[in-house]
Amino acid sequence: MAPPAGRIRPGRYLGLFVLIVVVLYALVFFTGGGKPTPKLGIDLQGGTRVTLSARTPDGSAPSKDSLNQARQIIERRVNGFGVSGAEIILDGSNIVITVPGEQGDQAKKLGQTAKLGFRQVLDAQTTTTPPAPATPGADDQSPQQIQQAKATRQDPALATGSGDTLAASPTAQQALTAFTCSAQDPLRGNDDPNLPLLACNKDGTEKYLLGPVFLEGTEIDNAVSSPPAQNKPGWTVDLTFKSAGRQIWADFTTKHYQQQTRTAFTLDTQVVSAPAIQSAIVDGNTQISGQFTQQQTKDLADILKYGSLPLSFTTSDATTVSATLGLASLEAGLIAGGVGLALVFVYCLFYYRLLGALTIVSLALSGLVVYAVLVLLGRWIGFTLDLAGVAGFIISIGVTADSFVVFFERLKDEIREGRTFRSAVPRGWTRARRTILASDAVMFLASAVLYAIAVGDVQGFAFTLGMSTVLDLLVVFLVTHPLVALAAKSKSLSNPKLTGLGGVQHLADERRGARKAAAAAAKEA
Repeated sequence: MAPPAGRIRPGRYLGLFVLIVVVLYALVFFTGGGKPTPKLGIDLQGGTRVTLSARTPDGSAPSKDSLNQARQIIERRVNGFGVSGAEIILDGSNIVITVPGEQGDQAKKLGQTAKLGFRQVLDAQTTTTPPAPATPGADDQSPQQIQQAKATRQDPALATGSGDTLAASPTAQQALTAFTCSAQDPLRGNDDPNLPLLACNKDGTEKYLLGPVFLEGTEIDNAVSSPPAQNKPGWTVDLTFKSAGRQIWADFTTKHYQQQTRTAFTLDTQVVSAPAIQSAIVDGNTQISGQFTQQQTKDLADILKYGSLPLSFTTSDATTVSATLGLASLEAGLIAGGVGLALVFVYCLFYYRLLGALTIVSLALSGLVVYAVLVLLGRWIGFTLDLAGVAGFIISIGVTADSFVVFFERLKDEIREGRTFRSAVPRGWTRARRTILASDAVMFLASAVLYAIAVGDVQGFAFTLGMSTVLDLLVVFLVTHPLVALAAKSKSLSNPKLTGLGGVQHLADERRGARKAAAAAAKEA
């Protein structure tokens, strides 16, 4: 038979809470393979700040729309790369990427233009001359250097006929022979897809005369990293085209597979792969191969999946960010939070006594759950704890304590009306529950709105505050209320002097005595 309204079986609730804690910490220690500690933001563990400077072929200032579009694409790449806790902001014509921990190399990859094009190979030559070594700052080419590179490597005269024949004109042969591969490319991300192109492969062992782009990378629907298999010894990137791209690719491969025409996959003017077409591909699926490592195929697939940037960028600055200031602020914040928490404990013990002790136990168990959730969120969604998040947790202490106060004060109201501690618990909980739910709902709604409209650190503050509000309900419903119900059932624990309700109980007794005396006097009269 179910208990009366407002009454519960405390053991079931406490058992459910224990089960939740056991499951959470089983996931913390036995899954994921990482350390059982939360991931920290850049202000707490340091990291790398990379500044990407936008450049245009004519040297003009990039438009605000193109910069915003580039920032959004970089944010999507951050998620795809698994770079957690990154911050991407616009600073004039620069995009500043800040990533925590040891992810500086990945941050530099985020600025790759990723302009993919499919070009027909008109001619190719092997070369024994190694590419010129990279020198710091050499990639930051002026508009004049970009235009000069275009004039020599994208001359319309290099195209012969319709571009379907592999026999190049003497002009094209001379241009290809004179062309030298270099580690830096002024045309990176600035080539014209409507013109032929002189380009090299990644290691500079082969150079190509390529026709205009016949299929843009924007027609890619999806890109995934694929491991070696029986018929392919290395890692590849598997592509799926959109409907229009699928038809273009099918028409091209059908027309050229009998001649085994080579097709170059060019990424930012560099030839990633140049395979010969072996058969007609009509289902829209193809592969990019090129002696990739597993990480390289994953990075390339993520870049292609989330689109190319509308601008090309150079890495103008990459600096290491120290966590010293953040740790000092964290220490100060934790001291302040600890002092505040200690004052809350002293007040609760002085004012509520046993009920205050239950408050302390509930807050400790709430912290236990919060810690496990932070570790798991760091593994599952890359959530990182920063100073703003710590501030959200400190504020949430007040939210949780407020729920306890609402419940305990409602108990006092019930006792003032003449009820015993045991009978006051279910009635007090029924009425306090509505207030607690309404209060936490308002707090969660405010956190959700703040998270939706804010960016950066403010989002972290809103996230932790909203999460703590939800966990507050979990602790109040599954721990605090059952513990108070257990105390009410115990004769020793429900002693008014021990519970801190003695004054209220004495006042209630006086009122009952006064009412009885008044009733007796009225009866005698």
